[in-house]
Amino acid sequence: MSVKKRYLKKKPVCKVTFELPPIATGLASEVNVVGDFNDWSRNATPMRRAENGGFLATLDLKKGRQYQFLYLIDKCIWEVEREADRFVKSPYGDCENSVIVV
Repeated sequence: MSVKKRYLKKKPVCKVTFELPPIATGLASEVNVVGDFNDWSRNATPMRRAENGGFLATLDLKKGRQYQFLYLIDKCIWEVEREADRFVKSPYGDCENSVIVV
């Protein structure tokens, strides 16, 4: 699992790449990044399968903000980003959301 940030000099955005390795996704057929940057839509941000069998997605996120998110594997398994900048308690159930600060 990883989150890579690449700040752009000429735009007020950061290109953020979310990546899940094959060990984290198992035999998953689809993975989505779900967070406040896409209104927690389960379908808005599908990740594409990487050459190594994992999944990845790159988003442009506005600088100077923090975003909560989770990964949704095969529409039924929620997974945190273990390398997130921090974690916050979710208002839904006894779990945490990952947080990225850009």
